Parts: sequence; structure tokens; C-alpha cells
Amino acid sequence: MVSVSLLKATTYDVDVLEQQLRALLLPLGGMEAYVKPGQRVLLKPNLLTAARPTKECTTRPEVVYCVAKLVQAAGGKPFLGDSPAFGSALGVAKANGLLQWAQKIDLPIVELHGKRYNLEPPEASGPSLGDPEKGGRDRNFDHLLLSKEAMEADVVINLPKVKSHVQLTLTLGVKNLFGCVPGKMKAWWHMEAGKDCQRFAQMLVETAQAIDPDLTILDGIIGHEGNGPSGGEPRQLGVLGASSNVFALDRAMVDVLRVDPAQIPTVAASQRLGLCPSAIEFVLQSPAELCIDDWQLPEKLMPIDFGMPRVMKSTFKHLYIRFIKEPMTAYAQR
Repeated sequence: MVSVSLLKATTYDVDVLEQQLRALLLPLGGMEAYVKPGQRVLLKPNLLTAARPTKECTTRPEVVYCVAKLVQAAGGKPFLGDSPAFGSALGVAKANGLLQWAQKIDLPIVELHGKRYNLEPPEASGPSLGDPEKGGRDRNFDHLLLSKEAMEADVVINLPKVKSHVQLTLTLGVKNLFGCVPGKMKAWWHMEAGKDCQRFAQMLVETAQAIDPDLTILDGIIGHEGNGPSGGEPRQLGVLGASSNVFALDRAMVDVLRVDPAQIPTVAASQRLGLCPSAIEFVLQSPAELCIDDWQLPEKLMPIDFGMPRVMKSTFKHLYIRFIKEPMTAYAQR
């Protein structure tokens, strides 16, 4: 049986928040169960955008700060990484106030770059998607580029935000791991698969299975409801969640929000592919104790399409900086 830890939490005051995170993780073995001394630990928050920093559409800096402190206390070496579709992780972190918190504890911020990886899942993460006898099916996305930094980290801690989403109804832990696909590739995938919601959801689930985060800690103290991922409004939700199984945690949060899991394409896909456990043990509080009424889902579902001109312009700018400007600068400094 998979364990999910849920806890009522109402403040981002770091002294209180750090203690609540300790309490959240204690039934799961504490941070020490996931991080050993000397290990490199990727913290993967939601750094969606540098715009609308007061609208609670990115993981709160205080959550990242407190988790990083717990990792350091366990002897780990945390670094923060993400790959926004447009802009840089550093730029978004600065705009959203995260940079100053990272500097307080010498937390490096890195850009996640791509590398081709075999997406065969670890044996412990669930049935092979290509094994019909285990409820699986053939993979459709073996050619995804995944971040070298994420795949080669000793530990991955996923730090999503609870948000409504105009394409996927809700974005939780599974969708947050799409940030481990390099930024420009995300934009291309939105164009290639994003118009088919079910296909896009399966791609996200396969990505999450391949990355296989060691721990997911979900920021639901203040969520983002309505026309997310960035066009909605903040909503006091009052929940922290954690689990070593990202699919189970997403399933639990659906119950907290009183949403039909069949409405959430990523949850439905994880169930269809046999990755979402049917039995979940709630080691602290249950969804019934934390659920809220009238969580606002998007007014209308629609595909997120970055548009070919914007994607091409951003891609060529990225290639120019990486393969022309940066090498020329390095040569000039020799």
C-alpha cells in the first residue's frame, strides 16, 4: 500500500512552515529516508512564468527554501532546476522572489538542458507500458528529450503547485515534471500533442514515470483556481501533501478539491496505465478532513498553443546564444 501524507497548513511563515514540513514527512521516514549525506538533490519547483508573481501560479519561495534546508540538514547537496518554456529559470526565480531565498542558503539555480534517454521505467515504479498482461500498453513517447540534470541527479524532489489548468483541468505533481523536458522542447510538444488532451496526458504520465521522483511535496497552502495555469486567481486551500508516489499524491489531491478523477486527464491516464495505486494509506490526515467546496475549475477547456512564430523565434534565439554567442564570448575571454 502506498503512503500519502496530508497536513492542514495555512501560513508561509518559514519558522512555522519548516516545522510543518518536518511533521508532514515524519510518517514517511523524514527527509533522511530520501536523502543521504553527499547526494546531489534536484529541487524541481513550478517556475511557470515571470509574469503575475502575486497570483500564486508558481511554487512559493518559502516552500523551496524550507525543503532545501531539510535536505541540507540530512547531508544532501540541493540545487534548484527548471526549464521554463520561455525565459530562464534564473529570470523567473528572480521575478518571483525566489532568488533572494536561494541566496540565503547558497542554493544553486541551474537551467535544465536536454539529453536523449531510454524511457524504460524502473521496475519499482509500476507495470511496463508495453506489457499488456500487466495492464500496460505500448509507449508513444520514447523519443522525448529529458533533462540531463534531472536524470543524473542522485535524488529528485518534485515541488508542484496546486492549480487549475485550461488544458488539463488541474495541474499537480505529474504535470510539474514536464519541466524536466527542456524549455523549447516543451513548446514543440504543446504544438505536437497538446491539441489531443488524452494523448498529451499520456505523454506527461510517461515523462513522470521515466523521471520517477523520489519524493513529491505539494504546495497547496494557497492554490491557483479558475483559468490557470496563470490566468486564474489565488485561493486559500490550506494543504501540504507529500508522497514517494507522485500518482498517488495527485489522486489524493483530486479528492481534496472534490473533483471527479475522470475529469483530470493525467490522473485518468495514470489509472488506465496501471500506475496509480488503488489502495492509499493516509498517514496523517485524510482528504475528507481537508476537502474544500467550490474549487473553481477553468470556465472552458482549450489547448495551450504557443504558436509556431513564437516557438521558432525563441528556438533560434536559444540556438544563437548557445552555439554562437556563448562560444564567441568564451573565446574572447581566453
